[in-house]
Amino acid sequence: MQRFLLRLSVTLMTVVISVSALYAQNDTIPPTSVDPKLIEWQNARNPKEYIIADVKITGIKHLDTSIVSSIANLLPGDKFMHPGNDIFAKSIANLWRQKLFSNVQVYVTKIDGNKVWIEVNLQERPRLGNFKFEGVKKTEEEDILGKINLAKQTIITENTRREIIEKITKYFTDKAYRNVKVRIEEEKDTAFVNSNSMIIYVDKGEKVRIDNIRFYGNENVDGLRLKKQMKGTKEMSKATLHADNAPSPYGENKPFSFNQYTRDWGFLSLSKTKRLLDPYFRFKLFSGAKFDEKKYEEDKEKVLDYYNSLGYRDAQIIADTQILIGETGNLNVDLKVEEGHQYYFGNIAWKGNAKYSDSILNVVLGINKGDIYNIDILNKRLGKQLSQEGGDISGLYMDDGYLFFRVEPVETAVYNDTIDYEIRITEGPQARIKNVTIAGNEKTKDYVIRRELRTIPGELFSRADLIRSQRELANLNFFNQETINPGVVPNPDDGTVDINWTLEEKSSDQLELSAGWGGGIGLTGTLGVTFNNFSIRNIWKKSAWDPLPTGDGQKLSLRVQSNGRAYRSYSASFTEPWLGGKKRNSLTFGINSSKYSSAFDPLTGTIDRRKSDTVYLKTTGFSVALGKQLKWPDDFFSIVYTVNYTQYKRRNYGIFPGASPTGTSNNLSFKIALQRSSVFNPIFPTSGSSFLASVQFTPPYTIFNPDLVKSADPYKNPEYHKWRFNAEWYVPLGKPMGAEKNRQFVMKLAAKYGFMGRYNKKLDYSPFERFQVGDAGLTNNFGLLGYDIIAHRGYPVYQSSDPTVNPDQQSAQNFFTIFNKYQLELRFPLVTNPSSTIYALTFFEAANGWYNYKDYNPFRLRRSVGVGMRFFLPMFGLLGFDYGVGLDRIQPGQNGLKGATRFTFMLGFEPD
Repeated sequence: MQRFLLRLSVTLMTVVISVSALYAQNDTIPPTSVDPKLIEWQNARNPKEYIIADVKITGIKHLDTSIVSSIANLLPGDKFMHPGNDIFAKSIANLWRQKLFSNVQVYVTKIDGNKVWIEVNLQERPRLGNFKFEGVKKTEEEDILGKINLAKQTIITENTRREIIEKITKYFTDKAYRNVKVRIEEEKDTAFVNSNSMIIYVDKGEKVRIDNIRFYGNENVDGLRLKKQMKGTKEMSKATLHADNAPSPYGENKPFSFNQYTRDWGFLSLSKTKRLLDPYFRFKLFSGAKFDEKKYEEDKEKVLDYYNSLGYRDAQIIADTQILIGETGNLNVDLKVEEGHQYYFGNIAWKGNAKYSDSILNVVLGINKGDIYNIDILNKRLGKQLSQEGGDISGLYMDDGYLFFRVEPVETAVYNDTIDYEIRITEGPQARIKNVTIAGNEKTKDYVIRRELRTIPGELFSRADLIRSQRELANLNFFNQETINPGVVPNPDDGTVDINWTLEEKSSDQLELSAGWGGGIGLTGTLGVTFNNFSIRNIWKKSAWDPLPTGDGQKLSLRVQSNGRAYRSYSASFTEPWLGGKKRNSLTFGINSSKYSSAFDPLTGTIDRRKSDTVYLKTTGFSVALGKQLKWPDDFFSIVYTVNYTQYKRRNYGIFPGASPTGTSNNLSFKIALQRSSVFNPIFPTSGSSFLASVQFTPPYTIFNPDLVKSADPYKNPEYHKWRFNAEWYVPLGKPMGAEKNRQFVMKLAAKYGFMGRYNKKLDYSPFERFQVGDAGLTNNFGLLGYDIIAHRGYPVYQSSDPTVNPDQQSAQNFFTIFNKYQLELRFPLVTNPSSTIYALTFFEAANGWYNYKDYNPFRLRRSVGVGMRFFLPMFGLLGFDYGVGLDRIQPGQNGLKGATRFTFMLGFEPD
């Protein structure tokens, strides 16, 4: 049977442009076809109705023919007119649209009266089998797969191939590879049906780095200052040659790059030049000099912004070029600038201000006639760029209820180099707070949140109160601070404002589960839990246990530490932050009980049970603290009164100089602490400061009874007065980074002092409550002696005031009565989200301790530097790692840095 009356073979582009044009062709019948019915059908001019008798799908090996027939939309019984109907063109278009076939052909194989038999012949596209990359690293391959989403058994199309090439090229171009070549090879993959394996060859070429950045036309601004603005586009670092026998044509100690050396001498390749000069170069740093087109465009805008900040508001970059350098393939980046005139502020007039006079507004604005023109400074001082620090014109009005306040600076005159402004103000009415709603608090009670808010219905709206409320909610640590949203909704009709707080709760409870070896007793286990949003009043309600009663903002801590008979410690504390519920007056109770015995034999690793009851130190204590927020000098101040009592029972435990090995000491002390804290986000503070001044004292027993000095146990009732002063500042550096602008360098500056005094010069300083300095805040004797623990990274716990004496093991237990510590940290957040906060840091510390005021020298300090990481996980609290170098531990000619380094670990809290 002759089968060819009509053969249609089209591409997808042909179908999109004009699929019906195929039926006008005269070569759709093969020359071998002589069936008169087919020829008649082909040459028909008068439309006639036909019926599809049957449809046959051929060429399909892996797809379901019924599905393909449905896509083709050619079904037996369908009627169509020929000529004049594009039923075949539509079928071809439907099949091409699936991107499953590389070739589509439609045949009319038989005609009988008005019935036709149709065959659809298809060629399936291959699927992706195994694939691999050549010429890339494993990490690069993983990054690339994340961008192109290659998966086995997906259809291979031209778009697939094009996407692979384009995205790989872009990936490496962004990494400064400017000559990337990508080639794809395919072959049949017998491991899969109708599949091709794919090998992707990548030739990255050499990285293109920037040799020099040169500015032209900058007559008033130095090129180095302009280069500093280009944070993402930097030159290759220069190396400096030694003066001794260095083959330098530039003179002694002249900085230059390898590429400059090669270019100017001209007879050595880059690699040979490097080998020749390696012995003479002090350092060779080439990172950070890659050329990134996107960052380059951003940096050009930064250059113009810098010009604008200097008053050159007409400055522009009129030309820029990147010139390839010889065989190195590196770039010289040339930028030609046109600076224009430098402008200054002229007269500034105010219009529309009734609340405040011109003189007051001028003081707040802080811009005088003759100041260098800077539109960003003007907008910032007017408050058009919202700032949490306040101190601008908008803040002045909005803090007094003028929510509908508007301000617009208008240039009124530009003459010579001077610009006059008129500041047009629309004050509007004062707005009062109407409704305050809270949403998203599934566990925390509404009243716990409302008592932190300063946005109270009926009060005048205040932007400062809104910002302060947001900070107070964040400091609770019950909510994700990134999503705390006040939702300010103005109501212009009645002059009110609604504030709809939207919150997202996060886990704030903490679990401590750890084990350690040391302390003279071997293995010790610790289990501790802290519930930061506890509800003690619901503790007897069974329905409130889910899994614990929560929501009242109280804090409950429980901790157990033990290794059996040699050591055990129990402690518990409870805090009510709002005693009475109306004022921020906190009440804290704490109890503790510990016992440490000398029953552990480190040689045998066993416990001598006979000694555990005959040689020991046992402590039992409790404390009560009452805190109060102050209104003066401002409400960042608070004062805390504390009463502490600790009983020390010693049995054959001669650790205290001048005290009997067996006896009981009762330490009753009172403490007053005055603090001011404006720190926002205690987990990773980015701004604010904290100051603390405290005094802890006991009754002066020897003044009441001088004979106590001569008693057999003068420390039965220890007496002392201890003074502490702490100051911390957090300073943000640079501009926020990251997609959400929530990553920024922060510098922490801290100074801390401690002094212990005595009432009677005939009695030595109390052996209790001294200062332990060194290490990462770990304590000897597990804190049984009540020492203040002062961390000093890079050093073991030390007991000598001489900075050069730093043995790893201390034999005595006599700690300092005076300490000074100074700290500088540079921090950068890596992760900031509700589930975890991670930041890296580098530090410099200087500290020391002294035993008396005669030897006290605040300038004789131990110094250290190092790096560290902090991990804050809601369930486990703070984890910290530091690697410090004790600069005063370095012994020339001995172990060098190796003997001066110290790795330290902290868990649960950041020590002093």
